[in-house]
Formats: sequence, C-alpha cells, structure tokens
Amino acid sequence: MMRFVNIMVIAALIVAATTVYKIKFDSTLQVEKAAKLHNELRRERNAIAALRAQWARLDTPSRIKALADRYLTLVPIKPTQIDNFDDLPPRPPAQPQDPIGAMLAPNAPLTTGSLPAKRR
Repeated sequence: MMRFVNIMVIAALIVAATTVYKIKFDSTLQVEKAAKLHNELRRERNAIAALRAQWARLDTPSRIKALADRYLTLVPIKPTQIDNFDDLPPRPPAQPQDPIGAMLAPNAPLTTGSLPAKRR
C-alpha cells in the first residue's frame, strides 16, 4: 500500500512539474509576442511622426507659393472681375416638399409613429 502511495506522489510531482514548465513556456512565449508588438507599435509611431513631419514640410505656404509661381501662369485679380450681388441670377424657388421623399412614398399618410390614429 505504501509503495502505491509513493508511486502516486511521484506521478503527481511529475504532472505538477510538467504543468509548471508548460505554464512557464507559454508565459515566455506571450512575453515575446508582447515585446514584438511593442516594437512594431514603436516603429509605426516613428513612421507616422516622420510622415507628419514630411507633410508639414510639403504643406508650407512658402513652398506652395514657389511651386505655383514656377508651374502656374497666374495673374493678379483685377477689380473688374468682382461683380455685385444684384447681377447674380435669381435664386431658384424653394421646393415645397422633399422631392426624393415624394418619389419614395407619394401616397404616404401625414401621421408618424407606430401607433394607429385614434378613432373618435
């Protein structure tokens, strides 16, 4: 009987050691994955910072003005190009209803909601 208990204890110790080793191995693997993701995140943030700096350099007004002067044939605006509001064409009349809504439901009742109208 004592021999059986000793064998069971030794088997339990082997199972426990194997389980502890597996947990340690899995946790080491997870730490490596987390470190890899952390490094990738840092690289992406650095790339975003570099792209923002490049965008800021490309978006400077002095650079855009120099490119416009070099490649576009722009002339200064003349005062005769500006017109009065009175010379604009008249505004089109306002639509009395939504034209798309009228096409979708031409015979829709005017009531809204999920409850039927009360009968009197």
